[in-house]
Amino acid sequence: MTHLRKMMLEELERRNYAQTTIDCYIQTIEDFARYFRRPPDQLTPEHIRKYQAYLFRERKLAASTVTQRLAALRFFYTRTIKKPWSVAVTPYPKKTRHLPGILSPEEVAHLIDSSQTQFHRMVLMTIYATGVRRSELTHLRIPDIDSRRMVVHIRGAKGRQDRDVMLSPTLLKALRDYWRGLKRKPTEWLFPGGSRHTSNRPITPRAVWYACQRAAHRAGLQNRVHPHTLRHCFATHLLENGADLRTIQLLLGHRDLKETTIYLHLSQRHLNATASPLDSLKLKDKVPQSD
Repeated sequence: MTHLRKMMLEELERRNYAQTTIDCYIQTIEDFARYFRRPPDQLTPEHIRKYQAYLFRERKLAASTVTQRLAALRFFYTRTIKKPWSVAVTPYPKKTRHLPGILSPEEVAHLIDSSQTQFHRMVLMTIYATGVRRSELTHLRIPDIDSRRMVVHIRGAKGRQDRDVMLSPTLLKALRDYWRGLKRKPTEWLFPGGSRHTSNRPITPRAVWYACQRAAHRAGLQNRVHPHTLRHCFATHLLENGADLRTIQLLLGHRDLKETTIYLHLSQRHLNATASPLDSLKLKDKVPQSD
């Protein structure tokens, strides 16, 4: 595996793939080889089909996750060891589209107010105020908070795309108040890691998840909330307050507007603006009783 791993790593790096994608692809090939106890270059499309079935049947992975695993295998075979790949032989699973859970503004406020620590409170406020992903939040640096232009710079986001989002005056004031209360001021990361949040490394995505889960548990929302929920709430509440889809697309960093249209299905303003055809029927007040 060492030689093949090095080859694949070089191919991924040459194409400037994101580090999270590189890690996922490498781990997938290692898991694939471990499952069959053979080097991956000795495995055939039949093994890939069996592995795909195993991911669904035994690992109970979602279709989107299995698709990502197949993309890793396809990259290994076509780019690393230069073998053909047939989509007909190894089809990608049919995607399922689920509407994400959304909290009301009142529930979001209750969640933030239920934060276990002031640090956790700032993490949750920043996600909701900016709509950033977990990984984007962890890489926010102090200079990214641009109070002169009132924007937050999101750098090296998904797809290696930079973008700017609005800087909420409420968030800015909260960050400044939090900053004043710190005995040891961070020098680089907005949210440093470590037990006392004084490390020279940023907070981890898992720590962001923990902050959200602790607050959700204290708020009685533990079965409905994860960090990405606040990103969905950010977009849905913007839409309900009159923002257009194109603006929301840019703020979220979506490549395709189709990704953003899901929030039309979540916005109460848009759902309530369309009357049901039942409302136009002239029905009798009472239904005759059957004998």
